[in-house]
Order: sequence, then structure tokens, then C-alpha cells
Amino acid sequence: MTKEKADVPYDCALWLFNVMLDVFFREIRPRGSHKIPKDGPLIFVAAPHANQFVDPLIVMRECGRRVSFLIAAKSLKQKTVGFFSKLIHPIPVMRPQDLAEAGHGRIHLLNPKTDPLRIHGEDTQFTTQLQPSDSLILPRNSGRLQVAHILSDTELLLKKPLGCTKEEDKIALKHLTRPSGSAYKCLPHIDQDGVYERVYEELNNGKCITIFPEGGSHDRLEMLPFKAGVTIMALGAMAKYPGLDVKIVPCGLNYFHPHRFRSRAVIEFGKPITISADLVEQFKEGGQAKREACAKLLDTIFYALKAVTVNVPNDQTLMVIQAMRRLYKPAAAKQGRLHIAQVVDLNRRFVIGYNLYKDDPRVVDLQQKVLAYNQLLKYHGLRDHQVPEINLRGMRTFCLLWYRIGLLLVWGLLAFPGAILNLPIVITAKVISTRKAKEALASSSVKIRGRDVLATWKFIVGLVLIPTLYALYTLVVFWYCVRSEFGWSQTILYPLLTWTLLPYISYASMRFAENGVDVFKSLRPLYLALVDPDSSANLRRIREKLSQDITAVIDEIGPKVFSDFDSREVFRSDSTSQEAVSELAEGRRTFSQIAGEFLTGTANVLLSDRNIFNWTKQEEETDSDEMLYFYDSKTAGTTNNTSASASDVETPAPSTSEHHGELKKTL
Repeated sequence: MTKEKADVPYDCALWLFNVMLDVFFREIRPRGSHKIPKDGPLIFVAAPHANQFVDPLIVMRECGRRVSFLIAAKSLKQKTVGFFSKLIHPIPVMRPQDLAEAGHGRIHLLNPKTDPLRIHGEDTQFTTQLQPSDSLILPRNSGRLQVAHILSDTELLLKKPLGCTKEEDKIALKHLTRPSGSAYKCLPHIDQDGVYERVYEELNNGKCITIFPEGGSHDRLEMLPFKAGVTIMALGAMAKYPGLDVKIVPCGLNYFHPHRFRSRAVIEFGKPITISADLVEQFKEGGQAKREACAKLLDTIFYALKAVTVNVPNDQTLMVIQAMRRLYKPAAAKQGRLHIAQVVDLNRRFVIGYNLYKDDPRVVDLQQKVLAYNQLLKYHGLRDHQVPEINLRGMRTFCLLWYRIGLLLVWGLLAFPGAILNLPIVITAKVISTRKAKEALASSSVKIRGRDVLATWKFIVGLVLIPTLYALYTLVVFWYCVRSEFGWSQTILYPLLTWTLLPYISYASMRFAENGVDVFKSLRPLYLALVDPDSSANLRRIREKLSQDITAVIDEIGPKVFSDFDSREVFRSDSTSQEAVSELAEGRRTFSQIAGEFLTGTANVLLSDRNIFNWTKQEEETDSDEMLYFYDSKTAGTTNNTSASASDVETPAPSTSEHHGELKKTL
């Protein structure tokens, strides 16, 4: 194994990014990192690309190798992004969409049957705006037409005709055959040979490249179609340098609320893909053989990434699958609380089983029961993991409720100083990230609400404003010391202490606020148990019955889907999986974990309800043990507007008796 040379700018940037990631995320958990080769050329392919500039930082942090990223040349021109990107050796890529310009006039396809290649224009300037191999982009990316020949300013020929079978071609034909024609954009053809040569050189030197094969970030629930560039990079490098062994490592990015501050993430590395010599020889032949070689490798990469990600067609399916995963009670559940990476693995397995048996009457019946149960949770204002909490009555519940109200006041007071100090950062990050999300949504046809840029801009704003604001506070203290005519030692000491202590005060306040939020969420079930014990008891019975039904169906179907299924053990029994699970249990100590040990210990003492009221504290099941969230209840792009959360379904709330009656009929 060859040791990588020292790279001070890269290592400093990595350290800074690690600190910021530990602040922004409550936890980042790697899985399968033991599979990554320690030396030799690698291409990391990561998906889904749900967080614009945060995704590369997580890969960079957890892969254990120094990596170069392919980044849009347009992004490097941004001051903050460009400065930090240049520290980690980016490979700029000029994207055609960044150079697109509005076309003059309007275009028509007059004879789609007899002359499907001829485009006519009105007030167009084809000879000055376009070149052969350029493309015409129709409104909302509803069609992309490649230019073969330019005949005049008002007439050109396409490279291939639009078909009538594909849905996108039908939409394009609808635009082009309107009496008024269609607006369009001119998309230049860009030769990327220089980018490929740079990548070939990096790989030949034994370095690592990271690429997001979807071509751009998005906020959808499933991966977008992959671009073929990654296959050209891998096969091209091995074709140019005989004997070079390039490995491709799939990286699955799985987020719990990707755009939210203090959320969680799991990055899973799959088994490295070895490229066969036959595929390289086929690539060298060129033409159709080259395209077939790239297609085969791209399919391999796609299915490898499928194995390390959770992909569902819409948020309702995701919500149902996650609810079933939560309510499923195998024998392994008795072993203790599942780790967040284990939750991701279970969700993936549930997706596979659901896709195979979604039309099975038993699964359809369970889906209806889960939806009805979620309606009932919405009415009560609860989440599923809070239902087992509402099992106390009388004085014990009353005392515990007031104890936690007092505890909430304590955490709120402890969090107050940091909240006030960092309020300008919070407000600025909110305003800027929201504006950037709107801009990204307006310029994209694949984004739903533009949430893939929210975390990025919150991250960037924090990266710039935190040291700036702390420096301003330090200058204010220095000015006060000078005005108060303190001694020279005090004038130096007090500003120095301010600069040193501010990060710790802010971090401590953040942790206190998190504990306060957890306590606040636990008040609702206690209140319901106190004021409506009969309804609460009935809700617990309904949950238990639904859990039994789900467990019975899964234990029956599971062995048909997974040959290694065992109701007593939710994970595969092969050695590779056991090694991965063992790796999860060990984990890795991060900055936030080390810095927060003292605060966590204090919180555990104050929150130890079981020692005071003989109560098993269920609210310790925070987001890591709730349903896996990619998006919150306002996820757009679906007609039913259902949520990934069991308690956020947007529906009218009928009476309690109606809910219980309907649910009993469903069950």
C-alpha cells in the first residue's frame, strides 16, 4: 500500500469541513467503508444527489482517500464555493446548460409525418445562434432536438426525428405543432475531451475521482437516469493506459431530513466494481461496440447503486414502507434499538419486498390499515413512536408531565444565550437558502421544491458568518475594554477569552436546545394519557394489532424474497453482512461526539425518568429510530400530498369515535 503524499490545503479544508458537518448534522454514519481499496485508482459514484455541495463533503469525509471532484465550471466562479473548492483539487466541467441562451423567434414542425426532420422558424437566427451538433431545448425541458444541418436563418434539419411512442416525444410534438409554434433555447455542443484527459491522468497516477452520475442535484425520491460520462472515464483510462486497474465504488447517500439542521445521514459503500478486460477491448473498437460497452457498465453501476440506496416512486409509498418497518416486530427487535444504518438497510429490504408483492391482497390490505392508522395519529397529534408512551394514568402521569415542563424550562434557559448570539446566522441562512431554492427550482425541470440546495446554502452561510460574527463580538468586547480603561493584560485577555469560548457556548446551547425539543415532543402523549386515558388505551391496542398483522405477513413473505430471511434475525447471515453490522456497532468518534460527551452525560442524568417515576423513557427514540425521512410533509410533486411522517398526513380530522370506528372496520 502506497502512502499518499501530504497535502496541507486539502487536509486543512477537510478538517474545517468535518467541523462544519459535525455542527450541521447530528450524526453521519458510514457503512461498508472497509470495502474501499486503500490504494490504486478509484472512481466513487455517488447517488442520489440530494444535497448540492454537501454530498461531496460527506463522501470526502468518509471514503478515507483524497479525492478530486468533477464540479461545474459555473460553480467555481462563485466566490465562496470557488474558494473552498479550489482547496480540494476540483476538475471543472463546462456544462452546456450553463451556456444556454434563449433562441430568437419561434419554431415549428410543419410536417411531422412526411418531413419529420425539418424545423421551420419565424424571426429566427439559426445561422448565428446555432452550429451543427448543437441542440434545441423546448420549454420546461420537454424535448431536446439535436441539430444536423443548418440550411438558413429560418430552416434546419434535425439529426433524428421525434417518435410517437415515447411520452417525452409526444410532449415535444405537441409544442412544435401548435399554430403559434414553440419557444426554445439554444444549447451549444461542448467537447469534453479536455476533462476526460484530466481524469485519465489522475487515474493513471493512482488517484481517486468522485462523480455524481445523475448529472445534477435534485430532491426526488428516486435516482434520475445516469449520464454515460462515468463509463467513458473508467473505460477510456484503462484503454489509454494498458494494465491500469480502475475500480468503481458505489456510494449510497441516505438522509434523514436532508435539508434540515441537525438531521442524520448514512453513507453506504458497496462492493468495488471490477471492469473486465473484454469490456475494455470492446470499448477500444469504437462505434456501436463502444456504446454497448458503456451501456453494459452503466447498467452495472446503476444496479450497484440500487443496492446501497432506498428508491421509491413517490412519498406515499415511502411512508407506507417506513410505517410497516416501524411496526414490524421480529425476534431481533428484542435485542435493542436499531442503529440508523440498520434502519436504512431494513427500509431497502422492505422496498424490495413491497415492489414484488405490492399487488398481493395481503399487502394491499396492510397498506389500507397503515393509512387509516396514520389518519388516527394525525388526529391525536402523535407520532407512532410516541404511542407506547401513553400508558400511565393518574398521579404518576400528572407528576411526570410537570417534571418535564420544568425540565423544558431548564433546557430553554441554558439554550437561550447561544440562541441569541447565533440568531443573525439563523435568520440570514434561512433567507438566503430559501431564495437560492427558488432560483434553483425556476431553472430546473427535475426538482420538486429545490430542497437539494437548502442544506448547501445553510452550510455556506454558516461557514462564512460564524467566524465573521464571532470576530465582531470579539471586537465589541475589545472596544468595551479600551473604553473602560482596563489594564493591558485585561484588554488582551477578555477578547481572547470571548473568541475562544464563543464556539463552546454556541455548541452547548445547541445541544441544550436539542434536549429541550426532545422533552417538548414528549409532553403531548403525557397530556393525552392524562385527559383521555380510554382513547389512549384504544390507540395502543390498535397499534399492537396492526403490528401483529404486519409481522405475520412479513414472516410469511420474507423467505420467498430473501433466501437468508430469518424472523429471529433481521440481517443477512452471511459473513460479509455480519462484518458490516459489526462495523456499524463500532462506529467512529467524531468532533461532535467527543465535544458532547459531557453535555450528553448531564442530559442523561436529568432525563432519567425511570429512576424518578419508574418510567421507561420512550422519547429517546429520536429521528434515528423514526421513519426514514427524505422530505417532510410539504413534499410537492404528488397529488395526494401525503407525508413521510405518520403524523403529518394532510387530511381533515373527523371525530374520535368516527376514527376509531372506521379503523376497527379496516382492521
